[in-house]
Amino acid sequence: MTQRWLDDEQQRTWRAWLTVTELLPRALDAQLQRDAGISHAAYVVLAMLSESPTSSRRMSDLARRANQSQSRLSHTVARLEDRGWVRRERSTEDGRGNVAVLTDAGWDVVRSVAPGHVDAVRAAVFDPLTEDQARALGDALGAIMERLDPDHSLRVRSDGG
Repeated sequence: MTQRWLDDEQQRTWRAWLTVTELLPRALDAQLQRDAGISHAAYVVLAMLSESPTSSRRMSDLARRANQSQSRLSHTVARLEDRGWVRRERSTEDGRGNVAVLTDAGWDVVRSVAPGHVDAVRAAVFDPLTEDQARALGDALGAIMERLDPDHSLRVRSDGG
């Protein structure tokens, strides 16, 4: 069987993807560090909690939504607890699992930081693109997600489920 190498266009695209996946988190981290003294990973945890109707999520669900391992999430939540932005409680559903709860102070952080974060995402990702390019990027990423997760078991539904 003959090895199929990436052609020149595929190689250019692949290397651009690698560069973007390195530079984008760095840029978003820099904005969040400057505006709130937190990492992008910590902000995502706060955002996922803020999007819950109860301002809380089971730790296992939060790890999946924040794209963090259980261990990394535990450390992130501990740092957020130290700042008074999150607290952990026992699940009232079964008493076994832990739930992370966004505090009022955490809500204040999300409300104050979110506009700058949205501006940073827009500036880094969408402003350089035409509407057609942005649509094509969304379509392309959707196709890749389908290939990587055909049964949708690894991702969170966009409707919050």
